[in-house]
Amino acid sequence: MKRKAESQANGSAAGHKKSKKCAPSWPPAHTPASAALSADEARKRFRAGLFDKPVLDAYTGEYATSAPYKHAVIHELVDDALLRSVRDEIRGNVEFTPKETDIYKIHQSGDLANLDGLDDASLAKLPSLLALRDAVYSEAFRDYVSAITGCGPLSGRKTDMAINVYTPGCFLLCHDDVIGSRRVSYILYLTDPDKPWQPEWGGALRLFPVQKQENKDGEVAKTPLPDVVKVIPPAWNQLSFFAVQPGESFHDVEEVYHAETKEQLEKDGGRVRMAISGWFHIPQIGEDGYIEGEEEKNAKNSSLMQLQGNPAQYDAPRPQPVKVENPKPSQDDFEQADLEFLLKYIAPTYLTPDTLEQIQEHFEENSSITLANILSKKFAQRLKNYVAEQERVALPEDSASLEKLSAWRVARPPHKHRYLYQHPSQLRSSHEESPLTELLDILLPSRQFRHWLQIATGCTVESADVIARRFRRGQDYTLATGHDGKPRLELNLGITPTSGWGDEDEEEDDAAAAADAEKQEAAASKTNGKGKGKAKAEPEPEPAKPDVEAEEVGGHEVYMGGDDDADEDAAVYKSSGDDDNILFFQAAAWNKLTIVLRDSGALKFVKYVSRKAKGDRWDISGVFEVEEQDDDEDGDGAEGDNGEGAAPGDGESDEEEFNGFSDSADSESD
Repeated sequence: MKRKAESQANGSAAGHKKSKKCAPSWPPAHTPASAALSADEARKRFRAGLFDKPVLDAYTGEYATSAPYKHAVIHELVDDALLRSVRDEIRGNVEFTPKETDIYKIHQSGDLANLDGLDDASLAKLPSLLALRDAVYSEAFRDYVSAITGCGPLSGRKTDMAINVYTPGCFLLCHDDVIGSRRVSYILYLTDPDKPWQPEWGGALRLFPVQKQENKDGEVAKTPLPDVVKVIPPAWNQLSFFAVQPGESFHDVEEVYHAETKEQLEKDGGRVRMAISGWFHIPQIGEDGYIEGEEEKNAKNSSLMQLQGNPAQYDAPRPQPVKVENPKPSQDDFEQADLEFLLKYIAPTYLTPDTLEQIQEHFEENSSITLANILSKKFAQRLKNYVAEQERVALPEDSASLEKLSAWRVARPPHKHRYLYQHPSQLRSSHEESPLTELLDILLPSRQFRHWLQIATGCTVESADVIARRFRRGQDYTLATGHDGKPRLELNLGITPTSGWGDEDEEEDDAAAAADAEKQEAAASKTNGKGKGKAKAEPEPEPAKPDVEAEEVGGHEVYMGGDDDADEDAAVYKSSGDDDNILFFQAAAWNKLTIVLRDSGALKFVKYVSRKAKGDRWDISGVFEVEEQDDDEDGDGAEGDNGEGAAPGDGESDEEEFNGFSDSADSESD
């Protein structure tokens, strides 16, 4: 379950890493052919009439009046014969590497700056691609883009472009492209010229509006709103571009949607969204327009924009920890009233001393555990019926209407996360109460549950913060965030009623599940009022990493080791040929509880849920701050622990799985 952390160098709209298969990039002193390309020769490589003043003026006017921020779309940019030749060369001679992070899933080439480093035989296979690259970065076209955007001079020396291929299931989530010396972002589409791309296939460039709020000191905080307002579908030979602006230029690439059948996919030509994307940069040393210190100033301004006015104050949901006082964890039996309360919600198996002792032993050794069928049979059935019924009710598409007409709120801003959530509340009306709110308002914040959690983990709980979440298919996700502070318990109770999420190892029929549940109830009846007696059940072993070859629909929660050397935020967790640094992985599931002791530095995210999923991803997520433990003087703690807890999966090279107890678990089907 381990992967090496990997730094990236954003070289595509997705923030790509240069492929190891490409030749080395040119030396810094190298002057690209674009610098020597005459204006007349460059213009011949674009469509006739593009550089005429009335055409330029028209694009400039459209750019100036565009919204939600200034952008432009040019159709039929390149000479059609040249671009068809480019497409043929790419399909025949360029290799692509599948890449996945928390923010994207794509297939990528290397940086096309590396073309100059190829040997003569390899370069001879890509003459049209080289001609296009040099035309795009020629002085004539750079001046054209600069005139439309009003952004100032652009570098002809620093080329930054790559070929990205999106096939069904690929996507790129919300971001603003602000890195380093980037000044203008662009996408040139190479979709099938003879089979027009259909908007319902997805793959569109989508732009987000920005909320601006000014405080009493005049500082302006900017943060993107969760709903896109401009959708630009792909089209052959279409260029979309905009100036890169900190806190402004937020955009994503819509998922390329799966076809209903393989036959339909073949009819649609595979729905292959191919594009050349990249950036124009500020002038470099020795170029006209170079300003010493400009790149450093831009980076500083970008950082200030993120801090100025504290835009994080507009994030939702905000943590709402509730401080609690608890006795030290012990193996003391539950009081009769507490046991009766817990039996309403938790399966009897997990309330017996023998079971809790084994859970604690496993947790102390591994810092994480997965418990299948944690909820009692009767309550689980009520909850499943409720969630399934909710899935059948259509939700409003825009956030404002959704929040007005339901109890759900929309997490924001979208460059950090987007999902539906509910906080606990003691002020719900009777019609708002449900099995879901019982978990949220009654069980998880209760003293009895905290007592159970302390026994199960050996940790002393100091505060609790729980939230219900719903990740809508085709819309929702969380991007990787770190944790800076002392170790804490993080719980996730999966209550996703649909199947097909990559957790197929627990498929059993309802009759078997019912029989096992009866065994649990029989075991419970043999216990005395103190919860004594033995139960024979098997909490599910923690799952291995997902099969790379399997078609995934997302929705899995991933813990990863942080990378102090990474120069950007994207969390690479799948890259062809690379090891992985996954610490803990859990697919969306039904009636399954995961408990993780999360150490400082560990990253976590929930993968974007594909529209292909059979339903939404539902869970209850909780953070329980715990009392810091003393250093492990005997050296029994996880390797690298330093006495401060353990990141999930730390220690041995492969985490020992929890093999459970002697008999099979109650395994109500997911």
